[in-house]
Amino acid sequence: MSLAAALDSGQDDILAVYEALPALDQATAATLALSYGRPTLAARWAADPRHPEPLTVAAALLRLGQAAKAQAILEPLPDTARTALLRARARWQLGQRADQVDVARILARREGDTPALTAAVTLAGEQALGAPYAALRILAEGLKVAEQTGQPADAHLLAVVAHAQLRLGGPKGRRTAERALERSVARSPARVLSLFALNRDADALREARDGELHPVWWEAMRSGRPLLAAGVSSPPDDG
Repeated sequence: MSLAAALDSGQDDILAVYEALPALDQATAATLALSYGRPTLAARWAADPRHPEPLTVAAALLRLGQAAKAQAILEPLPDTARTALLRARARWQLGQRADQVDVARILARREGDTPALTAAVTLAGEQALGAPYAALRILAEGLKVAEQTGQPADAHLLAVVAHAQLRLGGPKGRRTAERALERSVARSPARVLSLFALNRDADALREARDGELHPVWWEAMRSGRPLLAAGVSSPPDDG
């Protein structure tokens, strides 16, 4: 069985599959694990001293709601768009000033890092959801980037757009949420936020549990500010 198949199905022998991989494939396994919604494995593999990936460790810890640990890892790293983006999300999860997201947007434009720019715009939109029109103006930059690059709009971005539209009423929010759901991958923040936007809460919580996603990722969709991450992963029970 391939590592991707084992990660997707959640097989008990994932570690055995990983250990049997050539060193070159082990070096990319952490990123693959995160993309399949397995942040605990991603954090473990990305911390391997043979091929350390501190940004992947930090991203995985943020999925788990362990923002303080992520912040400590990010602190000594050089300033890049992706580092600034992860620092901004860590601060947001901890309830601190998240103006680092503006730094991330500036650096992403300067570096030509389109994925980082889209992610930074998405986070800025989350932070502005208390004022839906303002949030939509911010998120429009991400939609424009997708249009300019000829790429489909990012699923996470669309999910946040949907939540902003839903706050304004009308059918647009649901249609956008359906598009976001179609483009999202299993166990991802985008999938969870899309399902919440569609009022499919049980499905959203099930995806969050399977992807070890901390409630801090969707609390802002409901209250306008994140539930402070406690530093320990505690995905909710969907029952």
